[in-house]
Amino acid sequence: MSKMLVSKSSVNIRMTSNITALTTFMLLTGCQTLPNTTSKAIQAPANHMSASHLLTARMPAIDWQGRIAYVEEQGLGIAKVSTLYSIRPDGSDRQLIDQLNGYIYAPAWSADGQMLAYSKQAPRQHPKIYIYNRGNSTRNLVVNAEGSNMSASFSPDGQHLLYSSTVGGNADIYEMRLSDGSTKQLTTLPSTEVQPSYAADGKSFVYTSDKVRAGRPSIYRYTFATGNAVLLSTGSYAASPQLSMDGQRMAYLNGRKAAVMTLTTGQVVNLAETGLDEPARLSPSGNYVVYPTKLSQVSGKNSGSLVIHSLSGNTSYAINSQNGGVVRSPVWGR
Repeated sequence: MSKMLVSKSSVNIRMTSNITALTTFMLLTGCQTLPNTTSKAIQAPANHMSASHLLTARMPAIDWQGRIAYVEEQGLGIAKVSTLYSIRPDGSDRQLIDQLNGYIYAPAWSADGQMLAYSKQAPRQHPKIYIYNRGNSTRNLVVNAEGSNMSASFSPDGQHLLYSSTVGGNADIYEMRLSDGSTKQLTTLPSTEVQPSYAADGKSFVYTSDKVRAGRPSIYRYTFATGNAVLLSTGSYAASPQLSMDGQRMAYLNGRKAAVMTLTTGQVVNLAETGLDEPARLSPSGNYVVYPTKLSQVSGKNSGSLVIHSLSGNTSYAINSQNGGVVRSPVWGR
């Protein structure tokens, strides 16, 4: 597999010179702090273990056998340390995947749960995309083009990778063939196109764009067969979409709230305020979600947790951070 993951791109991506577009890009792809939340799961830590066992006992095997990857941040500015972990949905078997002085963004699992793509940004460097292989615990650099390379998403067959990158002052979406690193640009608009995520059938993907109004993102669906994108009706500010495996639901950021929409009816379930850039992420079965929340400051330090929520039972439990840091960008894989 390591031979398939190469550090090259056929697209010559230039470092952005447009500060406004770059600010919008980073706003949409994960550079905000989280506000306080009023989640009942956080207010009752004493019930964490019983709630966890009760909820996981009802989960289908595809969910409780899976792993949740997430980022924990500690420190500020040049002292920022980001750690990428994976954990079982019941809070057990926490494993360290990567760590650096800087930022780690937007982890994303492959469909089989064996590969994890994510972006890393060391001080004074641009974000680069890596892929972690669970089988041999290796990390391979796959996108090292000049610019901000973010929000990777695996195709269902694991052969391609969608991601967004800045070009000439704005961000567009690209698809890379992992076998040889060849890359195709899919969007060419002057607006900001970010956060692509494949549909389970591989025929389309959803993404975020502010092409109607700058700084006011909406969600679109791009179809590979036609090369066209259509707006998904979500109402107000909407970003960071993810489709369920059966295509019936979409998790996303609805204004300042993590939300899930049933696509056939348009019904929206708002879960909690998690911050401008922190949506919910669906479990493999689509019946549960995970999202991060920020706890009140303790001794002047921020801390956070993961919230696991049942969409059918309307019950939740929390998994605390490993070292009292701010928890970000959880994603649930097989």
